[in-house]
Amino acid sequence: MCVSSSGEPVQREADHAWHALFTRHRHEKCVAHILSSKGFEVFLPLYWSIHRWKDRDKQLCLPLFPSYVFLRGGLQRRLDILATPGVHFVVVSGSRFADIPEEEINAVRKIVECVARVEPHPFLKCGDHVRVKYGPLTGVEGILIRKRNGFRLVVSVEILGRSVAAEIDASSVERVSVRNAVAMSCCGLPQITACS
Repeated sequence: MCVSSSGEPVQREADHAWHALFTRHRHEKCVAHILSSKGFEVFLPLYWSIHRWKDRDKQLCLPLFPSYVFLRGGLQRRLDILATPGVHFVVVSGSRFADIPEEEINAVRKIVECVARVEPHPFLKCGDHVRVKYGPLTGVEGILIRKRNGFRLVVSVEILGRSVAAEIDASSVERVSVRNAVAMSCCGLPQITACS
């Protein structure tokens, strides 16, 4: 990848990597719909949330990553992407378009498709790194945390500094690598050991 004379990142024509588009607030669904109709492969992970007003409760389908839509390749049609109403820019890292690892997209996709209760979660960098051994999320890796009386598997999209959490049975995971206890204590997270 190189940078054009105007300083804009230039992507290879055969780019099939995932990228993140930063969108106008509450325009994620519209952006995803328009880009799909233009022939782009998009991914907009959603979750259900109950919002309470004085007179009623309403169940809403909201983006897991507010203001972001994921796009696979297609950056050779950058003008077509950026001309889409609601799109502000393609997320960059340094002078390059930021590639999002396929594993991170697949982990988020699997959680959204297989877990009944999913929600956004503050981005975490510490905790026990685990892999799910069995069940609908087999193979997904993330960070195991305790929330109230249960456990959550937190999966992060590193480049965005955003995470999602799904309820999980702690006995269904195995530790992938041991994290430094000092780093965990600095984040205020208890060390959680997945025991059968």
